[in-house]
Amino acid sequence: MTRRVVITGLGIVSSVGNTIQDFSESLRGGLSGIQHMPIMEELKFGCHVAGIPHGVDEIAQRTFDEDDLLAMNSSHRYGCVAAVDAWLDAGFARPKLDDDEVDWDCGAIIGTGVGGLDTVGEKVVPLTNSGRVRRLGSTIVEQVMGSGVSARIAGLFALGNQVTSNSSACSSGTEAIIMGLERIRSGRAKRMLCGGVEGTSHYSWAGFDAMRVLSRRFNDDPHAASRPMSASAAGFVPGAGAGMLLLEDLESAVERGAGIHGEVLGGWVNCGGHRMGGSMTAPNPVSVQRCVRSALANAGIGIHEIDAINGHLTATGAEAREVLSWADALDCEPGELPPITSTKSMIGHSLGAAGAIESIACIAMLKGGIVHPSINCEDVHPEIEAHKTSIPHTCRDMPELQTIIKAGFGFGDVNACVVLKKWINK
Repeated sequence: MTRRVVITGLGIVSSVGNTIQDFSESLRGGLSGIQHMPIMEELKFGCHVAGIPHGVDEIAQRTFDEDDLLAMNSSHRYGCVAAVDAWLDAGFARPKLDDDEVDWDCGAIIGTGVGGLDTVGEKVVPLTNSGRVRRLGSTIVEQVMGSGVSARIAGLFALGNQVTSNSSACSSGTEAIIMGLERIRSGRAKRMLCGGVEGTSHYSWAGFDAMRVLSRRFNDDPHAASRPMSASAAGFVPGAGAGMLLLEDLESAVERGAGIHGEVLGGWVNCGGHRMGGSMTAPNPVSVQRCVRSALANAGIGIHEIDAINGHLTATGAEAREVLSWADALDCEPGELPPITSTKSMIGHSLGAAGAIESIACIAMLKGGIVHPSINCEDVHPEIEAHKTSIPHTCRDMPELQTIIKAGFGFGDVNACVVLKKWINK
């Protein structure tokens, strides 16, 4: 028997809200969290805008003690704040540090793209190069290692099942959810805290700016800078934040009377092998289509049972190929493609956290019976003009909304798709 996997806890840190309610309302209203970043202008970046969270330090100070805070860089703070919210939302209490009981049935898989690069840039390199290694402190390794956030979360909740971090570029957050789904389905865990995190750091964004893939033409109008599916798309807007989902075996959730936000029907990950048009920085369109169709097969639903799409859709100019791949994968003629939207149009691209944050956006849409708008694309890219009726420019009411597919396509030609369903008490 295949175990059903549901979502019993959600936590968010984003540029448009640090609570699920604020985040959901901002998306519904099409509000942009993109702002001017003086440090990027001072350092002569071509892009001067980003989507970064606000108020997280204050939340962290209320949530963690001073010793913990000293060892937390921005990715740790974002990830742990979102994780605590998801944990409490699922109906669990935070265990006390002097309690030796371990939760052997629960683990964590937390994706990240660049990990603690902010700490590397701000502390490790300058202090090491100036001969002040002793000033690095005893917590420096845990702040920069790729598994730092998942390890810290394990300590917060006394997790005894698999605890790890995955890193598959921009597909990391989506991939983490699929990995957690598979672990619960196989009976190796009852619950998995899954998601993604990316800290705020111009060091993380510098390489993308050097590649000229960041938005440069809208520095004076930040809210217009992120333009997925637009003819005037000028590159992606960097972002930061965290999204955490507590996945749980349905039997376990029902047994303890947990509230259920939605169901994870299935998912798939693959790679295009850097062939057939795929490369380190571009997806193989055939592998994208195979990933979508395999995710649907894994979910046990047909290609015409998808009600909406939350795409990768970054505003780098690859959107036309992505939208056409969605149409091919779902066997849709013009006018038949389900509504397709980009959360990144409002919050920017949070790299390894993107898939998790956007999966939470999907749950918000399913619960609200809406598809949030994809803003700044009134001038639809000419190559996808035939599908323009599928792009919501304002919030679209869809009370019949039942299933959403969420995808993440990352550097390295890696893909991840997850299928989410509205929860209806039966």
